[in-house]
Parts: sequence; structure tokens; C-alpha cells
Amino acid sequence: MLPIAPTLIASLSRRTWIALALIMAILWFAQLDVRKLQHPDEGRYAEIAREMVATGNWVTPRLNGIKYFEKPALQYWLTAASFEAFGVSDGTARLPTALAGFLTVVAIGWTGAVLVSPAAGVYAAAVLASCIWHFGIAHILTLDALLSFCLALALVGFLLAQRADASPRSRERMMLLAYVATAAGILTKGVVALAIPGTTLLLYSLATRDYGPWKRLHLAKGLPLLLVLTAPWFIVVSMRNPEFARFFFIHEHIQRFLTPESRRPGPWWYFLPMLVAGLLPWTGVFLWRLKAGWRDATADAGGFSWARFCLIWSAFILVFFSISKSKLPSYILPIFPAAALVLGWQLEVMSARSLSWLAGLLAATTVVLWGAAMLGYPALAVRLADAKTPLALYQALGPWVELGLGIVAVGYVVGWRVMRRGSTAARSAAIAVIALSTMLAMQALFRGADVFRATRSAADLVTALENASDPPYDRNAPVFQVRMYDQTLPFYLRRTTTLVAYRDEMSMGLDIQPELAIPKVADWIVRWKLLPQGYALMSPETRATLEKEGVPLRVIASDSRRVLVERR
Repeated sequence: MLPIAPTLIASLSRRTWIALALIMAILWFAQLDVRKLQHPDEGRYAEIAREMVATGNWVTPRLNGIKYFEKPALQYWLTAASFEAFGVSDGTARLPTALAGFLTVVAIGWTGAVLVSPAAGVYAAAVLASCIWHFGIAHILTLDALLSFCLALALVGFLLAQRADASPRSRERMMLLAYVATAAGILTKGVVALAIPGTTLLLYSLATRDYGPWKRLHLAKGLPLLLVLTAPWFIVVSMRNPEFARFFFIHEHIQRFLTPESRRPGPWWYFLPMLVAGLLPWTGVFLWRLKAGWRDATADAGGFSWARFCLIWSAFILVFFSISKSKLPSYILPIFPAAALVLGWQLEVMSARSLSWLAGLLAATTVVLWGAAMLGYPALAVRLADAKTPLALYQALGPWVELGLGIVAVGYVVGWRVMRRGSTAARSAAIAVIALSTMLAMQALFRGADVFRATRSAADLVTALENASDPPYDRNAPVFQVRMYDQTLPFYLRRTTTLVAYRDEMSMGLDIQPELAIPKVADWIVRWKLLPQGYALMSPETRATLEKEGVPLRVIASDSRRVLVERR
């Protein structure tokens, strides 16, 4: 068994822990609806789900009315179900993602309590809830928070099934949970959900010479269950769309991983600074105790070491996505639940002196950053601003950055002072203060980030269109996007648009149904001039070119990136 310090969760009262859990839940779900969806991911995934509800077709995903097979359908189904249950809005679009992130916290906390102790479980939950990468991405509409939840649940099921004191019935149930979670991951983002746990198990066995888990996989029941859950949608969508299988399995998995065609390059160290930043405010503890975490992770009576498995899990994900030719910051999100489990244990067994020193370093660094932001943010804003994102937006964000840093600076100083008392109760209280202040600061930063709606969301453009009075907005008139595609425009219009001289991620769908778009601007101009009324979104540069050619355009609204015009 792992060495566990003789601490008890009862060092803080049960009422205190319940109150802290409620505050954490409120902070987690407080602002899902206060920010407008932003281009590209949030608009894309909300619109696919909206079209499922509007058309009643939950088998074939469509984006802007065009077949879209880059990812499986589970995320779209959950978002569509949220729309059906609570209506279409920014908050209901983000709800499944936020819920997945929160349930990951619950699952990791529960698992830490079972594997180590109640205190370690609470610490692990607090760590994960306040890791800025986990908190941040769970509050943005992407597929990665749901994938991370599925993989975390698979990890949880596997770890609990390997316990030496688990009964045969419990071991089987936990392994079946792992297979169900893996199936959900496959339906979220494809075979990567199978590759991560499978390869981690192989690497773990090679590194530790522990081959016992292979005998406890319950493959005879697990694999059929996984196939029963995943195969139906893949079969049905392939029958309705013969082009699906090759595009999804070859293009989206093999070609995207091995080639740079997705245009998301990055050096081998791309994810390293993101991992360091993403673990904040617990990065110092993780790095300080990384070697000890591996060294002290003794195996249980059955020969299994859950902590070493979690560390190998995290390392493999980092290396796997670093090798890939397609990189996005959110890809490494599944690292954090496993890292939080190890951190929960380490926060319990670390000496009070070491924890106090690390908390003091965190507090001092944050206070310095807060002061630097107060003094230097105006100059930084000038450097960040460009023609596409004007200085005024960064200036509007400034007070929120200062507020967020101020919250964590004060919170971390309080946490450090409490931690210095050295008692178990002080340790728990300090961890809670650090976690809650980080979550509050993140919400402040998210609230401030809504200033970028001016150039990253079509919500205000659509509002201007709907408020037009001369002539009034005609909801039946066609809407075009010329040489561009704003992912959020169809969502806020609540209807699809017609693309003009634009393909990009729509190429596969447009190859199948080319009639859904207009390939050349010249062809669109002919159609545009014949319309009694119509609307088009384009870049300022495209608008200037078209006006020189005598195309009739009347500006309804504009910003530094887009111009919304009507036929006049």
C-alpha cells in the first residue's frame, strides 16, 4: 500500500466541506450564459447540434447545411439534447461541456478517496477543479472536455478494478465501466479514446514488469459491450453516407496525425509550456514531487501501482500529441485528471514545511505578476493590438486581467499564511482557499474575454441586422458568406448561410453536394444583383474590392474583421 499520512478529512467539519463543495459548484456553473459564443470551435459545435434539432436528423452531422464528418456525434447529441430540454442559448450550448468537466472532478475526487484516503480525494478534486487548463477548457464549447471526462472515467474504472482488495464482482463492474467510458470517448473523438488507455497499459507493463492487469481486463464481456455501444452509429452513418468511412478513419485519424495538412503545426516542445501553465496553481507541487511520486508509489498486494500508471498515462499523452503534426492547446486535457489524482496524494503526504515554502513562492510570484499587470498592461496591450484585434479591445480586457490577478494574489497570500500554521486543518483550509480563489479569478477572466465578441462572434452583427428598419430585416431573404465563413453566424441567425468562394473544412461536404455553395464570386455577383433583398458577410478587403467593381452593397454593421451588407 502507498504511504499515507495519518490525516483525516474531519479536520474540517462536514458542514464546512459541504459548504465549500456548494461554493465550488456555484463557481463552476455561474457564467455559462454571460459570454457570446466565439469563432471557431464554439460556433461550429453549437451550430451542428442546432441543425440536428432543426432538421430532426441526428445521424448525419451537418455544419451550415453541409455534411461534416470530422468527428463522431456524441458531443452533438448531448448539445442537441440540451437545446431540446432548455432551449437554444449560449449557456445551453456550453452546458454539456461544463457538466462533463464538473463530473470529471467528482469522479477523480471519489477515486482518490477510495485509493488513498478521503482527504486525498478532496485534495485531488480541489486540484482538478482549479487547474486552469481543466477549468478553462471545460467552459469553452469544444470536444476535449467531454473526451477528457470519458477517458478519466475509463481511467477510474480501470484503477478501481485493479485494487488488490476489490471483490471479483466489483472488479468486473469497474472494468465494464471502463469499457463504457471508452466507447463514449470513441463516439466523441474517435479511436484516440482507445489508443490512450491501451498504449498506457502496455507502457506500464513494460516499465514496471507488472502484467497482472492484463488478466483482469474482462475482455470477453468488455469488448462486445464496447462494440455494441459504438458500432451502431458508425454502421448507420456509413450506410447513409458511403464517403464517411474513408474520410473519418483515413483522413481524420491517419493523415491528420502524420501530415501537416490540417495546418496546425508546432515544435516538439509545443505542449510543454501549456502543461506547466495548465497545472497552475499546482505546478510547483507537481514538479517538486514528481520524482518522489514515482519513487514512493509502491505496489499494492496484487502488484499494481495506480500512481505509476497515472504518471505513465500523463507522459504518454504528452508525447503522443507532441509527435502529431496537428496540434491544438486543448489536446493534452486528458493529462490533468490523472495528474490531479497523484497531486491529491502528494498534497496529503508532503511535509508542512515544503507545502508552506511552495505556497509562499506561488503567492510571491502572483503578487509580482499582479503588480506588473497594474503597471505594464497598457504597454503590453499596445504590443498585442493589430488591425484585426484593435487596441480598444485589449484596453477593455485590462481591468478584468487586473481583477483576476488581484483575486489570486490575495487568495494565494491568505492560503500561504494559513498553510504556515502547519496543522492538518490549516493544510485543508489553505488548499481550499487557493482552489476557490483560482476558480473565481478564472470566472473574472472569462467575463472579461467577452470583449472579443466584437470581432470573434456574430451575435452583435445579427442583433444589428434584426434591428434594421430601412428596409426591415427579411428572415426569408438569403444570407451569404463571401470568401469567408464565420462559424457563429448561422447559430445566431438560427438558419444556414450560403458559402461563396470558400471551402476549407467544408471541402469534403461540398465535393458531395457542390450545389450547396457558389464556387466563384463572379457567379454570386450575378445572383446578388437579381435579388430584391439579401445579406452577405465578408471581410473589409472583399467589400472594398466589390464596391470598386460596382456591386450594390449597403453596410448594416462592421468591425475590424467583418462587414455585414445588404442588397440595395
